[in-house]
Amino acid sequence: MTFLTRNNALEDLRNLQARFFEPFFGRFEFIDDAMKSGTWAPPVDVAEEGDKILVKVEVPGVDQKDLKVSFEDGLLTISGERQFERKDDRNYHRIERAYGTFVRTFNLPRSVDASAIKANYVNGVLEVEIPKREEAKPRQIQVNIGGKQISG
Repeated sequence: MTFLTRNNALEDLRNLQARFFEPFFGRFEFIDDAMKSGTWAPPVDVAEEGDKILVKVEVPGVDQKDLKVSFEDGLLTISGERQFERKDDRNYHRIERAYGTFVRTFNLPRSVDASAIKANYVNGVLEVEIPKREEAKPRQIQVNIGGKQISG
């Protein structure tokens, strides 16, 4: 007797996403978004440094004019489109690269300074730098002990 086990890689990835990212950044909906809309989702790295959050998106082949970065109500949205340039004199045997539109949305903490968000696009990588507000940045506090200042 043979048993077939259905392996759902997207469901496994969604569960891994929830366990790893949610404690730090809240729920990321990018896997659900891609499954529902049928669009592609470029790979993203999200990192936090002491004074900023960095988001790097791999979008090779996407023209800079086709990229959009917006921030509203605590959501950073990165969208764009990779155009397929079909040439009539070619007989395509395989097309594996993803084309069309994409949208990636991330919940950001309230501690970010939305007015200072910067985006740069170099060598197919879009890098969005989101600085934290001054009050959210780590700072050194001087401690006085017996009238003497000691760095804390």
